[in-house]
Amino acid sequence: MNISHMRAFIEVATRGSFQLAAEQLHITQSTVSARIKVLESQLGQALFLRKREGSELTLAGRQFMRFAQTAVHAWEQARQEVGLPEELNAMISLGIQMNLWDQITPVWIEQMQEQLPQIGTRVVADYSGSLLEQLSSGLIDLAITYIPRQQADLVSELLLEDTLILVSTQQREVVRHWMPDYIYIDWGDEFRVAHNLAYPETRAPKLSVGLGMLGLDYILKFGGTAYFPQRSVAALIEQGTLHPIEHAPSFHRPAYLVYPRVPGDAELLGKTISLLKNVVNNLAQNSQPASTTYQRPVTPAQSN
Repeated sequence: MNISHMRAFIEVATRGSFQLAAEQLHITQSTVSARIKVLESQLGQALFLRKREGSELTLAGRQFMRFAQTAVHAWEQARQEVGLPEELNAMISLGIQMNLWDQITPVWIEQMQEQLPQIGTRVVADYSGSLLEQLSSGLIDLAITYIPRQQADLVSELLLEDTLILVSTQQREVVRHWMPDYIYIDWGDEFRVAHNLAYPETRAPKLSVGLGMLGLDYILKFGGTAYFPQRSVAALIEQGTLHPIEHAPSFHRPAYLVYPRVPGDAELLGKTISLLKNVVNNLAQNSQPASTTYQRPVTPAQSN
């Protein structure tokens, strides 16, 4: 069983077509078929159901998908780290929840390059569940997630806690019914539950997005109302570009730093974590507005 066979399997599974997989891999369809047959022979199971309209995974194929993806990712990471140039001593891989990417990653990369220039950096932006799987599989060295992982070989510690507040491009009062310009941003499972409790009668929003930066770009361009971390919009509130909605429920959104309890390079991981915490602490200090003209947000349980 080799990597090229598993790459062929992943492409067919993703695209639902041997021909499309062959085009993506720049090989012939017969070569793709041969590689899949080798895998099926080695596993003793059929991996695809061949149909006229395409191919779909069998139960065995769905089970094998996770192992194939892990193996291919691990091989790519090994190639990257083993092939380090002479001026680099090691590589560190950080996984970060996609909604935190723009707030933390650029500054952290800059700090790493300035203070640890001999260390290569690799950053993976993904959702929390996927990042925890990659961390458990050893594909990344540490992760910032919205989900703490209770696992014997991993350490989870609170890194930051955002307060999500409701802001708008227009001054307005809070309402509990449907707002035509409301943009729903998915800040994770806990937010969805708390949001539904706070706004039980609201209808589905006109627009929903999974990334905070997309939601912010949209309302700054077209106008609207949405929830954002207070620190990330503090400057826009000070400028008068955004307006906090008084008495609107606020929501707490903790983020956790998760890393191996026994890392391969404890010294490097320790330096990386130290820089990461400094970045987050500085970010929290610099995002505090000089003054505020609105009341402190309340939680859903405290709101009337």
